[in-house]
Amino acid sequence: MAAEDPDPSPYLYVSMEQKRKDQTKPYDGKKMVWVSDEKEGYLLGLIKETKGDMCTVEIEKQENRVVKKDLLQQVNPPKYEKAEDMSNLTYLNDASVLHNLRQRYYAQLIYTYSGLFCVAINPYKRYPIYTPRCMGLYRGKRRTEVPPHLFAISDGAYMAMLANRENQSMLIT
Repeated sequence: MAAEDPDPSPYLYVSMEQKRKDQTKPYDGKKMVWVSDEKEGYLLGLIKETKGDMCTVEIEKQENRVVKKDLLQQVNPPKYEKAEDMSNLTYLNDASVLHNLRQRYYAQLIYTYSGLFCVAINPYKRYPIYTPRCMGLYRGKRRTEVPPHLFAISDGAYMAMLANRENQSMLIT
């Protein structure tokens, strides 16, 4: 009997339903900001008032904080929620990068590109994304044609090695 080879899609792609849900979130590019937080890293806030270089920010409808304007970071439009490649984000700041990685991790999407780099977050459990079926999705494909995965990086290096007849290297840290 052949071993089970489950569908890896839920661990590779954001579903259309989830994309629609993410893209209908309210957004005000002039008032929505990330506020630094000791416990969470950053929290989503809405600027309620600005006086000089200080802003009163409502944090997730729970509390108001008075924060220096330069410490606030801009929020990306909803179309960038769970972005596969963070180099495409409108605002590439610490808060936006951490938010994107966190949201993808919560959605069980553990691989994310950041330009030429592939960021992996260890889920501390097994996902069916290292199977022959999953490997086949990446074979001979360009990185832009498939979702982020280590297989895309390794297949790209292998294809470049064959095409250019030159050694390739990868840095895994």
